[in-house]
Amino acid sequence: MNTLASESLDSDKFIMEKRILIGHSIREIREKRGLSQEQLAEKMNISRSTISKIESGKFNCSIDYLSKFSYSLGFDLGISDNSNSHERDKC
Repeated sequence: MNTLASESLDSDKFIMEKRILIGHSIREIREKRGLSQEQLAEKMNISRSTISKIESGKFNCSIDYLSKFSYSLGFDLGISDNSNSHERDKC
């Protein structure tokens, strides 16, 4: 396998892992707030199945959806600069 294909697979795996991590975090916060998927869906004006797909990592949610979750569940969104960890990976 060439380097470009290998990097693409690594990138795809990284993205999928982050999607699952975000979904699990959203589910944990929702449950901590005592809301069912149905209740949250109603609050966000989206379908329960969309929430289920996002929580399980099967749906690539947009920044708009993340913002809706943040607003509806009362949590902050943030971005961290982890450039040091990427530099270590290159060595």
